[in-house]
Amino acid sequence: MTTENIRTYDVIVIGAGPVGENVADRTSAAGLRTVIVESELAGGDCSYWACEPSKALLRPALLRADALHVPGLDPAVKNPLDVEAVLAHRDRMSADWTDDGQVEWIKSAGIDLLRGHGRLAGEREVSVRTPDGDTVRLRARHAVAVCTGSRAALPPLPGIEDLRPWTSREATSARKPPRRLAIVGAGVVGVEMATAWQALGSRVTLLAREEGLLPRMEPFAGELVTERLREAGADVRFGVSVVAAGRGRDGEVRITLADGAELVADEVLFATGRAPRSQDIGLDTVGLTPGDWLTTDDSLTVTAVPGNWLYAVGDVNRRALFTHQGKYQARIAGAVIVARSRGEALDTGRWAVHSGTADTEAVPGVVFTDPEVAFVGLTVREAERGGRDVEVVDHEIGHLAGALQYRPDYRGRARILIDRERQVLVGATFVGPGVSELLYSATVAITAEVPVERLWHAVPAFPTISEVWLRLLETRRDS
Repeated sequence: MTTENIRTYDVIVIGAGPVGENVADRTSAAGLRTVIVESELAGGDCSYWACEPSKALLRPALLRADALHVPGLDPAVKNPLDVEAVLAHRDRMSADWTDDGQVEWIKSAGIDLLRGHGRLAGEREVSVRTPDGDTVRLRARHAVAVCTGSRAALPPLPGIEDLRPWTSREATSARKPPRRLAIVGAGVVGVEMATAWQALGSRVTLLAREEGLLPRMEPFAGELVTERLREAGADVRFGVSVVAAGRGRDGEVRITLADGAELVADEVLFATGRAPRSQDIGLDTVGLTPGDWLTTDDSLTVTAVPGNWLYAVGDVNRRALFTHQGKYQARIAGAVIVARSRGEALDTGRWAVHSGTADTEAVPGVVFTDPEVAFVGLTVREAERGGRDVEVVDHEIGHLAGALQYRPDYRGRARILIDRERQVLVGATFVGPGVSELLYSATVAITAEVPVERLWHAVPAFPTISEVWLRLLETRRDS
């Protein structure tokens, strides 16, 4: 039997991933009665099917790749990875797909958690279908925040439902390495999972429709990653398209390419983009289109809905599809909701003014491959497309003493983009082992608009990879 009751809160958050938890934490800490609605595990994709498990799979692979090139260590690490131990580590980092710890934190923060599928049901109202079949209606005094994230987007191939393909979820939670793994897609998920499963013993074939990997980044990033994947044994193919795929009675996947060639694998991962989780959250009840990305302003308020009560935070707004950016947005949204609940103005400079910078001018990201790719701000292609006059400065990281201490055969490259008129950094890309630790300094330089001349006075320690900053400045001076 279905029963219905109405509960009133100050703030309703749909989605208990890192983004929703941060929104709720900010509003609850400010004294607003807050509830989170979650249909799966509290902690979201990042904790169980994305950031945490994928990096747990990749970390042993990258450490072994480094150790294989360090004198004195290489004989000790020539054996293959202990697959069982790596997967056990992945399971621990994913909390064995239980959310007890997250639930305990939510309770300790004074936030209510309601299990079930939440849907908007009109202005400031949410209807929740609980696991036992009941319907609970929620009403918000101040705000509803949609934090439902994104999902893997599968291509419109005939019969794809019967194929049972891997998406990023299956790729990060698989119980054993497939003997043959085909990966369709040249982006971050594709190259990271190619790196991880090749290291764990799968024979990986990576199919890219584009003419290079990581097509949205500087070209040299994809080139260096391709080189190492092929050295590791992966079959990387460019300019190929999948036109059909099916799974036979024997369980094998047969993939037909546009040129008529056929590929046989045990599993196929489609890493072909993301779509918003907004198809069945009641958008039509507030005049929006189900399945659409939700457009917001810099306060994370949904612009198409009047009244400043509906917020879209994290992947679902398509501003920057990274967990760290979603958490940043959550802090902004939480502050805005609290301010509006108190009748305060938003022009203090604390939040809405600066969120545009973080989401558009200085978005950092790392691709955890061998070599790592770390990037923030603009690429050359993006600068040209936007009509920005930039100076491009490159340096080979492998020429540094600190890099050679890291790996004697170090291969890597650094690039910075300098706005000629303002003389500040607007973009940086680093490729090489260990370069992710360079990223925050670049992000600070871009966000703070540090004059290039001032960077001469930020002295890097010797011998470290961070000395690349000095070499980039010297290259610019000498050019």
